Amino acid sequence: MTMHKQELFIPRKLATQLLHLAQQSPDQEICGLVGGKGNTAHHCYPVSNVAETPDRRFLLDPQQQITAMKTIRDRDEELWAVYHSHPNAPAFPSSVDLQQLSYPESLLLIISLNTKGVLEMRGFQFQQGHLEEVTLNMIEM
Repeated sequence: MTMHKQELFIPRKLATQLLHLAQQSPDQEICGLVGGKGNTAHHCYPVSNVAETPDRRFLLDPQQQITAMKTIRDRDEELWAVYHSHPNAPAFPSSVDLQQLSYPESLLLIISLNTKGVLEMRGFQFQQGHLEEVTLNMIEM
């Protein structure tokens, strides 16, 4: 049985911003929220990583997360994705990422710096209890 995968769209400018944030902290996982509407991302909301081992885990700063969620609502957006980077691992969810998933209905966006000179960004979403990779399409906005 094949499952219909919804196509998702990320403005090139937003993708560049996310990749740039990851490159600025190559030794630590960066994290934050993405607001959007429907199948299109609109804005990036960086949140500090307050994990004890930020080189291997991410934990959204609770106060900044609340502020970001309020801004998303104020802009009439919805929580589109939770993003984080993997400085030394592929752009694939770790077991810890899956255990700590706070918003299973939104996209899990992972940026990898593991590939030499090539930045990788992949999106994953729970569909019928299984984590599925979704296609991310770059668009001009």
